[in-house]
Amino acid sequence: MSLLDVMIPLEITAPKPEFRLLAPLILVLLGACLSILVETTSKRGPRYGAQLIVSIVTLGAALALLVRNWIIGNAQITMLGSIAVDGPTWFAWGALLVFGLMTALLFAERRVSGGQSQFTAMGSSVPGSPLEREAIAARAEHTEVFPLLLFSLFGMMLFASANDLLVMFVALEIFSLPLYLLAGLARRRRMLSQEAALKYFLLGALSSAMFLYGTALLYGYAGSFQLRAIDQAISAGGQGRGLLLAGMGLVAVGLLFKIGAVPFHSWTPDVYTGSPTPVTAFMAICTKFAAVVALMRVFYVGLGAARWDWQPLLAVIAVLTMCVGALIALTQTDVKRMLAYSSIAHAGFILVAIVGANTAANGLLPGGIGSTSAVLVYLAAYGLATLGAFGLVTMVRKAGGEATSLAAWQGVGRKSPALGALMALFLLSFAGVPPTAGFIGKLLAFTAAWKGGYPWLVGIAILMSLVAAFIYIRMIVVMFFRNPVDDEVEVVSPSWMTWLVVILGAVGTLVFGIYAQPLLDLAGQAGVFLR
Repeated sequence: MSLLDVMIPLEITAPKPEFRLLAPLILVLLGACLSILVETTSKRGPRYGAQLIVSIVTLGAALALLVRNWIIGNAQITMLGSIAVDGPTWFAWGALLVFGLMTALLFAERRVSGGQSQFTAMGSSVPGSPLEREAIAARAEHTEVFPLLLFSLFGMMLFASANDLLVMFVALEIFSLPLYLLAGLARRRRMLSQEAALKYFLLGALSSAMFLYGTALLYGYAGSFQLRAIDQAISAGGQGRGLLLAGMGLVAVGLLFKIGAVPFHSWTPDVYTGSPTPVTAFMAICTKFAAVVALMRVFYVGLGAARWDWQPLLAVIAVLTMCVGALIALTQTDVKRMLAYSSIAHAGFILVAIVGANTAANGLLPGGIGSTSAVLVYLAAYGLATLGAFGLVTMVRKAGGEATSLAAWQGVGRKSPALGALMALFLLSFAGVPPTAGFIGKLLAFTAAWKGGYPWLVGIAILMSLVAAFIYIRMIVVMFFRNPVDDEVEVVSPSWMTWLVVILGAVGTLVFGIYAQPLLDLAGQAGVFLR
């Protein structure tokens, strides 16, 4: 008898992808590849317009397919259990596509920079070098920011829907690598931008390594990368609890880093300040949205049976994140840096709702709003205000570029009442003041924690919300009740693209603050993860 006679035949099951369900994801990837083709084949003149059209058409078509799929329904876990197309996935994909469309318009803005792109003419050149001056004189620019945007969005969509830790890691790298590049491509303050990109890359690589190590430990505990199998292993009470706790902690580090939670937040203020403002806006909401949905999927689906281990840990991190973000924001004299620490504080408020782990079955409202739905509403409200606020930041400028110091914003509301009023609206939404969407988001988030048995955490969250409100009110006072101190500062009117982003953000913030039922209905339908 030969060795071949006794060998067990290897059977590999081919995946049967549900192309209809995965169509929005696939279309974004194809659009990114097409954008690369446009970048390499088209001439410099028409390249900018072609890239913008490809991005808008790709994201718009993907959004249309997503709406169709959501209406038809048939949520399921596909690709051999590695991708879950369920309610949270549909909501996250829809939000990422909408915010991606708005970001593409911000990327395309030229008028505020005197007809030039907000991105550097040549990212590989040394700042201040003759090569850079030649590129500027030739009016070269980085139109490859559009394919980078699409690839990053594809990774975020895959990350939010991944039902397998290994697929989640691959998605993490897909959306992170373009962001590392985009962070270093600012036209102004090049050294600061490159420093931001380097810090983001080094710390991001460390967090990714920790996530991967944690994934390996959880595989050692459960014998599978799939979230359902991990949950079943925990419920069965298998051996090696040390592997479980260590893997849980390391995976949490990788996810909390992307959210910007303390003590994994140190990259946030530097990267937000140094990156081009459209990139900062994109990171502030889209990265956070994808990471939060992935965090909930891992902890609710994969680690739900160990909730008594991770709930106290996340509660402590939520308290630290809220306190550090709100208190340090009080000391900031730069608008972008202040918004960065504000983003950290909002990450803490989101964690408050996640800690509550209140299910839709025990809903907070008649629509079946649980913790997952509350977080989705919060993220949608925060995203509308964030993109609108950063769009306005690009309009306040002086000779050296954007004027982001707090002193430069003194009297801006008097110079441009429209800009001041819109910025005040977004700041009030950040503060959670009615009738804004931010108020609805905070109300649901805090109620989720209260219903989940964490009233003390809600008390701290309300206190930190009051502290954060002082930050935003101070900014409003600076804009309207202080005299300008820098005569070089001016409010530059942007093109229709930036105005469209700002107006959409303002309308959404007001409409969902006054009549939130449509948003609540969508979030209620998207409140359950498939297992």
